[in-house]
Amino acid sequence: MLAQNRIAFKEWGAVCAALGQGRQTVIIRKGGIHEGQQGFRVDHREFWLFPTRFHQGAEQLQPECSDLLQAPIAIEPASGKIMLALYAVVEQVVEIKDAAVLSRLDSLQVLNQETIQQRFEYKNPGLFVLLVRAYQLSQPFEVENETRYAGCRSWVELTQEYSTSNLMPILTDEQFAQQQQALQ
Repeated sequence: MLAQNRIAFKEWGAVCAALGQGRQTVIIRKGGIHEGQQGFRVDHREFWLFPTRFHQGAEQLQPECSDLLQAPIAIEPASGKIMLALYAVVEQVVEIKDAAVLSRLDSLQVLNQETIQQRFEYKNPGLFVLLVRAYQLSQPFEVENETRYAGCRSWVELTQEYSTSNLMPILTDEQFAQQQQALQ
């Protein structure tokens, strides 16, 4: 793991909350508008999770997961700041081109089948599944929500590097290995 990092990955606050609670171990990505014709690429193998609230809603989550929208990490902070508490290390990247295998993702993440299918079908069929090991800081830190972080993009560069020295894994090694097996 890097000692410090300034790279952050924008993801729905509800998905960040699920990763932070150990209810999810994958990130499903199609790509943002600003990522050009090549679409999404895994440019970084480690990153801070940057919770967003844009486009997320209870109707896009599995019914039993709508409570995630009320998790502190999923709620827009009144101060105009972003709370960063979670860090992810990409352990595996799988590109899915066959819609028939999408249902295997149900137990690994909180989005409903309709949302996954829509993402899969958007423009060119397919999507990326990132198996991530999530870590949490005991004390989150705040960053200013700057205009340069806005827009439909996956990756943002923070104004400074932040230490990863006090991170604790969300899942035990055994729990994570079980999740990794489920993706196979």
